[in-house]
Amino acid sequence: MIVIGSRGSQLALWQARHIQSLLKVETRIEVIKTTGDKIQDVPLSQVGGKGLFTKEIEEALLDRRIDLAVHSLKDMPSELPAGLILAAIPEREDPRDALVGAPLKEGGRVGTSSLRRSVQLKAMHRGVSIETLRGNVNTRIRKLDEGQYDTIILAASGLRRLGWADRIAELIPVDVMIPAVGQGALAIETRDDQGEAHCIAHTLEHQASRIAITAERAFLAVFGGGCQVPIGAHATIHGSEIHLRAFVSEPDGSNVKRGEETGTDPVSVGQALAKRLFR
Repeated sequence: MIVIGSRGSQLALWQARHIQSLLKVETRIEVIKTTGDKIQDVPLSQVGGKGLFTKEIEEALLDRRIDLAVHSLKDMPSELPAGLILAAIPEREDPRDALVGAPLKEGGRVGTSSLRRSVQLKAMHRGVSIETLRGNVNTRIRKLDEGQYDTIILAASGLRRLGWADRIAELIPVDVMIPAVGQGALAIETRDDQGEAHCIAHTLEHQASRIAITAERAFLAVFGGGCQVPIGAHATIHGSEIHLRAFVSEPDGSNVKRGEETGTDPVSVGQALAKRLFR
């Protein structure tokens, strides 16, 4: 019996059940509440960053209470705890951000708590009012429908996975709003012991997705790998060549830097672009 660890949100459970359906062994899902699930009224950039959604699950892995964990890859810090490994990155879904609700307009109230989205939103449409929005996907859509916001921004992949694709008003091109590192992808994390769970999980590996996300995570690592800095990166694969597009700014949205890099080694591509923008 392989025990799969997951957060308890509707999206997290969809992801865990999706992976469960692909594994050819007997499994069960163990729900683990994370610090990020308990803090719903404060922007993530103010309370500690990406590890908020993974720490307790990773502790369960290390304690052998679970055998593998399924995460949204964009929630993963750039460095994993000693003894753990990303055993597989399945094929990535659409990485783009999506507008839900009314078209953007002067004075419109746009809901998001993402620094990355806020900074790029200001650049693409000056005059909107950006307001804090937390909660799971269903909660965010409910708040929109109650009139608390005119428009909200969510990951297209999450909307599609939960059956909300019909609510997507517009998909934002990646050259306009660069996605979060790993957005649209799932991460299967196991102990780094070459054990049964690791070997079984690795059967779901998608090489092109791994290469692209490795470049994005190498870029993120140079900046510390958290949520405190507005940062985005998106890599695509063209034959043997990797093309990485990324941006970073100060937390207040000033000093926005964008750049692109190509190459054949994902770590080198990510690090080279990060160091160029870090100056």
